[in-house]
Amino acid sequence: MVEVDAIEDRLAQRLAELRKGRGWSLDELAGVSGVSRPTLSRLERGEVSPTAQVLGRLAAAFGITMSRLLAEVEGQGAALVRAADQPVWTDPETGFRRRGVSPPAPGLAAEMIEGELPAGAQIRYPASPRPGLEHHLYLLAGGLELEVEGQAHRLAAGDALRWRLYGPSRFLSLGPGPARYVLALV
Repeated sequence: MVEVDAIEDRLAQRLAELRKGRGWSLDELAGVSGVSRPTLSRLERGEVSPTAQVLGRLAAAFGITMSRLLAEVEGQGAALVRAADQPVWTDPETGFRRRGVSPPAPGLAAEMIEGELPAGAQIRYPASPRPGLEHHLYLLAGGLELEVEGQAHRLAAGDALRWRLYGPSRFLSLGPGPARYVLALV
């Protein structure tokens, strides 16, 4: 497994590179992303770990998926990704665990993640990182309410939902145990 501290350090550096590459000040990125300037500064210095919601906002501001942003710092790219080599990231706020099952790679459009959201936890994303991004979610265990652009969908284990995302979304684990799912992004 990829070491978490190394990923956090590279993520802080990559966020700074993306901002500077666009010629944005911290204030400009704050305006585009909705993340406060002090938080952005602390993220870029590696003083705090970003939450899934913050990463979602930043990825959308840069026009990339959260998975692609994380893959850029996780160093994956091999055709065969062994379970032990699949990077795992945990949201410090919600406990959401994200495993890069088939992370983004050069020349390949699709990516697949496994998500585990603790019972009662929720994650909100204010916008799609790329308008019209195709999503396919298969719920492995638990219950999940997935709100896509204001329309709520309740899923039970074995259910699948597919959609193109243009606006906000929300994931809510209904309990009693965690919601575990596979999400493919195309």
